[in-house]
Amino acid sequence: MSQKVLQGVGLGLRREMTEELLENIPSQVDFWEVAPENWIPLGGKYQKQLKQFTNASNFVTHGLSLSIGSPEPLDVNFVKDVKAFLDLHNILYYSEHLSYCSGKGHLYDLMPIPFTEEAVKHVAERVKMVQDIIERPLVLENVSYYAAPGQEMTEKEFTLSVLEESGCLMLLDVNNIYVNSINHRYDAEDFLRAMPSGKIVYGHIAGHYDEADDLKVDTHGADVIPPVWNLLEKAYEIHGVFPTLLERDFNIPPIAELLKEVEQIRLIQNKYLPEHDSKVQRA
Repeated sequence: MSQKVLQGVGLGLRREMTEELLENIPSQVDFWEVAPENWIPLGGKYQKQLKQFTNASNFVTHGLSLSIGSPEPLDVNFVKDVKAFLDLHNILYYSEHLSYCSGKGHLYDLMPIPFTEEAVKHVAERVKMVQDIIERPLVLENVSYYAAPGQEMTEKEFTLSVLEESGCLMLLDVNNIYVNSINHRYDAEDFLRAMPSGKIVYGHIAGHYDEADDLKVDTHGADVIPPVWNLLEKAYEIHGVFPTLLERDFNIPPIAELLKEVEQIRLIQNKYLPEHDSKVQRA
């Protein structure tokens, strides 16, 4: 597989943006992210446009419906479709949420997996099945959650156990750490420090909704706020600079506005890079 090394700053690509951006792919974006479910069913113009885009730029995928923690059997045919999509577009990394979204049918939301030893073993077995099919490492993201049914361990302990037992890699979502630290009253920096640096493939940063002082809702529908920028700085200080992608799924502003936040990520990255390392610096 000849995919370029993942580095720098990324941005989520939505289907409605493709035609406009193909005419002038922004040089400020080092890699792009798509949800494979949003593209696999499509053919014709959309597939041609995406192939043109993936030929010209580096891509990762961030899935929505793998449902890695579901009590129902793994959807093997779906995973095979994802594998074919990754191969077609020469994409190495398939990331997903450490959660589930299906039981007796699709739940259309990301539900929290119980933080238990039994759930760790269940998820780890399913991760290994997925990795065997896609012939790549699966990358799991720490997720926001608003309830913890049947909790026997902390989110930190659960996340670390899944990463260790399954052998998967990690997508470190900085905003989710911030949101959870407020909602569940834990120390965000402590959680951040506990994550294994060597497992982190790339990161996410995003905005959220302030429901109340003690309730934050992960929406990806607003600008990133200063405390989350500060936590990203802390993440680089602890783990070194890792590729980081801006998520924006709702209330999407013009591309010029998104690129301002993309460049804010790069400015922070450059603060924590060795002087001789210019991988994410721009003139």
